[in-house]
Amino acid sequence: MLRKICLATGIVSVLFAGMPIRLHAQGQQQKIIIPRGDSTIVLEPYAPNIIRVTLSLLKDQATGAPGYGIVASPASDGWSYQETEDAHIYRSSRIVMTLLGGSGRRKTADASPAPEPTNVQKTQASIGKFFNGSTPWADLRFTTPDGRPLTEMNGWQMSVPNYKDGNAGILNDKRPSDDAFYQVGASFTSPSDEHYYGLGQNQEGYLDHRGHSVPCWNNYTATGGPTWCIPFVVTNKGYGLLWDNPSQTTIDPGFNDQTRWMSQVGSRVSFFIIAGDTTDEIYTGYRLLTGATPLLPKAAYGYIQCKQRYITQDEVLQVAKGYRDRHLPADVLVVDWFYYTKMGEMDMDPKNWPDPQAMNDELHKIGFQTMISVWPRFVPESRYYDFILKKGWFEHLADGTPTNGLPYDRAGSDIDTTNPEAAHWYWETVRDNILSKGFDSLWADETEPDLPPNGSYYHIGPGTRYYNVYPLFHTGALYGGFRRDTDHRALTLSRDAYLGVQSKGTIVWSSDISATWDAFKRQIPTGLNAAASGLAYWSNDTGGWQYLPGTHKPAHPPLLDPSDARDNVGGYDDYPELYTRWFEYATFLPIMRSHGSRNFNEVWSYGKQAEPILEKYLKLRYELMPYIYSLGYSTYETGAPYMRALFMDFPNDTKAALLTDEYMFGPAFLVAPIYEQGATTREVYLPAGSDWYNYWTNERVHGGQTVSVHAPIDTLPLFVRAGSIIPYGSQVLSTSEAQSIAKVRIYPGTNAEFTLYQDDGKTYAYEKGSSQITHMHWDDKARRLAHDGAQAWSSPDNQIIEVVNHK
Repeated sequence: MLRKICLATGIVSVLFAGMPIRLHAQGQQQKIIIPRGDSTIVLEPYAPNIIRVTLSLLKDQATGAPGYGIVASPASDGWSYQETEDAHIYRSSRIVMTLLGGSGRRKTADASPAPEPTNVQKTQASIGKFFNGSTPWADLRFTTPDGRPLTEMNGWQMSVPNYKDGNAGILNDKRPSDDAFYQVGASFTSPSDEHYYGLGQNQEGYLDHRGHSVPCWNNYTATGGPTWCIPFVVTNKGYGLLWDNPSQTTIDPGFNDQTRWMSQVGSRVSFFIIAGDTTDEIYTGYRLLTGATPLLPKAAYGYIQCKQRYITQDEVLQVAKGYRDRHLPADVLVVDWFYYTKMGEMDMDPKNWPDPQAMNDELHKIGFQTMISVWPRFVPESRYYDFILKKGWFEHLADGTPTNGLPYDRAGSDIDTTNPEAAHWYWETVRDNILSKGFDSLWADETEPDLPPNGSYYHIGPGTRYYNVYPLFHTGALYGGFRRDTDHRALTLSRDAYLGVQSKGTIVWSSDISATWDAFKRQIPTGLNAAASGLAYWSNDTGGWQYLPGTHKPAHPPLLDPSDARDNVGGYDDYPELYTRWFEYATFLPIMRSHGSRNFNEVWSYGKQAEPILEKYLKLRYELMPYIYSLGYSTYETGAPYMRALFMDFPNDTKAALLTDEYMFGPAFLVAPIYEQGATTREVYLPAGSDWYNYWTNERVHGGQTVSVHAPIDTLPLFVRAGSIIPYGSQVLSTSEAQSIAKVRIYPGTNAEFTLYQDDGKTYAYEKGSSQITHMHWDDKARRLAHDGAQAWSSPDNQIIEVVNHK
């Protein structure tokens, strides 16, 4: 017997054993609700390639809307539903979802028993008398219409915390008025050749998560460095999975041919499957669900200079003068913490900052923007503490007492920006007291928050249930304020992230990492997984944040002489070498920002041998600005990151897909950083399916092989894919200057496309189409570049276009 629902109407009738059921829908926003024993399963499409699945023992939870970070609306256009004796089938042109167990097992119109797996052995039946699962069995299979498997959910869990599972104590984190706590999870099949990328920031040094248990939550003290969670994973099997739960979640990918997701607290299992013929199509789906990545101020794509910390107004001005006197490009100067008289005072100590408005006015005149750190913390003696306390706007304990970090953390309590009133007040207070002094952008430090919320409470509910959401709310409060009250693009540097943070005008960085070769090496896969999580604008503290050790003797003779930088590097003999290699890598990050706890941190601070190398790469960053800014526009349009692990572009090259220390920077550049002290050569694997050009020598090499690359201290191993178009800009000192197209370099070998994008770099006029877009096409056979759209250069093409002749 076959029953079919056409989703073109809002009311659907289905006959079960002669008894009708009506499913109500709002236009095309159709969800399929399937009773299964004492559970409810809901299927809800969002696009032809996106479906949400929800399972719960509580019907109202199963049928409820998605959680925080999801901004899309359901859309069932093109989907059709069938029910057979054996299965429920929901189908589009991109996904076929099959729930085993159909109408043949139904007892009544409103409920059906949980179908059991077939071929149950007698011993299994006996075991089941005493040991059973917490939920009715459910098997959901996701395939493409031609039958290719995507994934299969073959079990789920929803259980009250208990002593057997060792989690009964978490019930102490719930007030009597709060919704019940359940531990929720699901298991998915994991073929031996399936690999997993994304899941936010984990700094243990691997790229593929398979075989690694992933703690997905904000944790400043995590192994390898601070973590934060974006519960979104992309696989090499043509799909991504977004897990809709903000509590502490553990993912165990690929153990015993299973991938298991387990969230500490929830009321349902809720997840999205996004199918994609390419990884970029998966990211377009993620963009639909969680929001577009807006263009940042163009200055953010240049060089951001900071250190821990510039203590005085005069020091900041001297740094700016140092760059301009040396004719070096730089765009943003950063004022880090302790410029205030008290934490939370929202002032600037007049002893060190006598006239910040005048400072900013002077910096703006010479092409600098400024960023300033603002914390969500308030100490009891600060001027706003009592006001916030009276309003009940702190993250707090069950009795209303503000959460603090005592006995050893004396920095006060965090404002709860999940409360809309508190969030609005916080933005206005920052705006009126800080931004009003001429600062352009904000550094939102401590967006975990630094005081862990488990056992504490937010306006939206228990911190244990909503553990990971604070970065979304906090950056959202700032972004919303920027959009309402300023005439320029928002820019916020955030220490942490969650689903949707990319839509808030944010840069996220890897926090307070060590200044070691080991930390540097682990930054490469750390950043690639952050980008693979749908967060394009990831960065790190170039050179590391932590203080340098008193002495460090390298295993090999340093490649740079530290003797004329002793006032900065002390006895760390190989630190100028480390900083230089790190700076070379940073040139090819989405955001290039230097930071750290050295006495000095400008490009002339690491010795006379390091200085010209650092200047070389700084200038290269600005030469590539037309290319980089155009990549930012592409991310805005598609959601796809432009710092790309090799699996994204070379899915059929199994060797490339597993490399942790090489990546693509946009469609053209393959970057292979040097992260070993004393190394002057590096083995670089060139992915199959393309020829490659050594950027420095123009030597052309076939892909699918490993080559040994000569890499003295001034050379970052860098290759360009054959069939690339790279626009270069004229030399400028900041992005506030008009930059002309100096040349367009073609790397022949196959046809190529590139979209050159330009706009005012400051406002949101681009959202309304105010931009200049030039489409370029290289015909390799004819050896001719065609371009249409906006006129990108005024000189004759033969003076701009440069075709690389390989050696």
